[in-house]
Amino acid sequence: MYDRDTIELALLALEEGMSQGEAAELAGVARTTVGNWERGRLPHARSEKRAHRRTRPPQRAARMSAPDAKEGPLNEVERAAYEAAMTENMLLRAVLDDLKGAGSHPASMSNRRKCELGERLRAATGRPLREITAFLRISRSSYEYWRARLSRPDKYAALRGRVRELFEEGGRNWGYRTIWARLRREGRRASEKVVRRLMREEGLEVVYNRRRRRGWSSYEGEVSAAPPNLVARDFSAAAPDELWVTDVTEFRVPAGKVYLSAVVDCYDGRPAGWRIGPRPTASLANGSLLDALAARREGARTVVHSDRGGHYRWPGWIAICGEHGLARSMSAKGCSPDNAACEGFFGRLKNEFFHYRDWEGVSLAEFSERLDAYLRYYCSGRIKRSLGWLSPDEYRRSEGWAA
Repeated sequence: MYDRDTIELALLALEEGMSQGEAAELAGVARTTVGNWERGRLPHARSEKRAHRRTRPPQRAARMSAPDAKEGPLNEVERAAYEAAMTENMLLRAVLDDLKGAGSHPASMSNRRKCELGERLRAATGRPLREITAFLRISRSSYEYWRARLSRPDKYAALRGRVRELFEEGGRNWGYRTIWARLRREGRRASEKVVRRLMREEGLEVVYNRRRRRGWSSYEGEVSAAPPNLVARDFSAAAPDELWVTDVTEFRVPAGKVYLSAVVDCYDGRPAGWRIGPRPTASLANGSLLDALAARREGARTVVHSDRGGHYRWPGWIAICGEHGLARSMSAKGCSPDNAACEGFFGRLKNEFFHYRDWEGVSLAEFSERLDAYLRYYCSGRIKRSLGWLSPDEYRRSEGWAA
């Protein structure tokens, strides 16, 4: 259940002109949740009190109204409640302005950030420290600890700034190991432990998608004989183009649906070929395979492994495999672990590129262009620990294979 501060921050962001997607990212909740709050569907609110307005809940709006809006003067209790509400509103607006500038949301704020923000709020509002710490939900002892620590020179100031920059450059998807490797490539010396601590202090946390929604299926029944499973969940390869895995995945955006067919080389996880389109057609799957074949090493003997989708059992796919000497391999029916290498590729791709992004207003053509650009970056710029912190293209060159 969401707390009141989260709800009020999202509603206040809407009042400041933010879209539902921006307000949702700021508050750390789903866009549909913000939409429900905007329409007055609030947690713990009784149905008869749910007002379909774009403003705060009715109880909150009444508290925040001016004193002269009520009939008669306020008593001491009412005035104290009114002043407390006005103070909280002022603090909320200050927090909102700070978070909008920093590009983060309250759920990711560390005690260090809270102390820094608290000092700015004290200077801007003149409110007592007890109100600031209560609002930011930080203990007085932790606040005083960080205030004393921040008064001392920070020997990691330059490194701290670069860590924040790299975290944003990576779309807030790079963990401390990847950022440490990026720093090392730049010639900056720091241990993984230091980078991890700096990220924790700065509230730089990677968010992973945990939703489990039934996805689109390409299974069309037993339209042709299935080849045997030649891989048996061993996705290792000694050289490029020895083992390919392939599948089709779906992206749902407000503008519609986009489908990606990818052929992934198990040697280094590099996508060897891909096609993007608005429908999961046979030509989409066949095209990705032809793109991979166009760049295949001469003389390579390749196994191409897939699930039991209809694309891989139709005459077109079978003919391409036969013409180019590809050995077909197929998973068991309804057994995704049999194609785990490709499923994992799609999972990483969606977590780094797709999930927790606001795609409102992005056309299908623009989305396809961004997806294609990311896949190219995946080949040439995305470093992997398993490859010695090199990108797939860099790793191939280091091993004597032309990328």
